[in-house]
Amino acid sequence: MITAYGSELQLSADWLAGFIRGLVSNRLAACGNVIPAVRSIYAWDGEVQDDPEALALIHTRAEHVAAIIARADAEHPYDTPQVLAMPITESHPGYRQWVIDQTEPLSDAATR
Repeated sequence: MITAYGSELQLSADWLAGFIRGLVSNRLAACGNVIPAVRSIYAWDGEVQDDPEALALIHTRAEHVAAIIARADAEHPYDTPQVLAMPITESHPGYRQWVIDQTEPLSDAATR
């Protein structure tokens, strides 16, 4: 899960959509969902913040998480972007296979 914040909420959602598009294009994610409006309450620099943000759910495999974190560090507008990886214990078998197929390198996917 990755979140982004901008000076206005739409900027956040648009930034996340572009970030996810890049991940999908590079086969680091099968897909992503942008939730355009969430409210985040957190402590930062000694003060409690209360900000509108956008939230993304990124569907990928565990072996791509490190690359996604590195890319978020390089591209995200926050100094410390929220990137959380959560294990999925169950899924529809067809969906699981689709995620695997969409996140394989093209040379591997072509030989299947």
